[in-house]
Amino acid sequence: MLTYNIQLRKENEGGYTVIVPALPGCITYGETVDEAIEMAKEAVELYVEELAERGEPIPDDSRTLELSIHVEAV
Repeated sequence: MLTYNIQLRKENEGGYTVIVPALPGCITYGETVDEAIEMAKEAVELYVEELAERGEPIPDDSRTLELSIHVEAV
């Protein structure tokens, strides 16, 4: 089982763009948060399959903790 952090960005025109930072270029989109997450799972599976077929190392975020912080702008 592999673990990946994802980032969802709400788009002005609607829907969500999803980025998988550990997998460069792995970006997808969904109309809702749930759809975006499902699309991300599919995109990650395809990306990892391609890496495996090429014999390349497969990154994993299982040891990465990602947090958001808020700071007051000056």
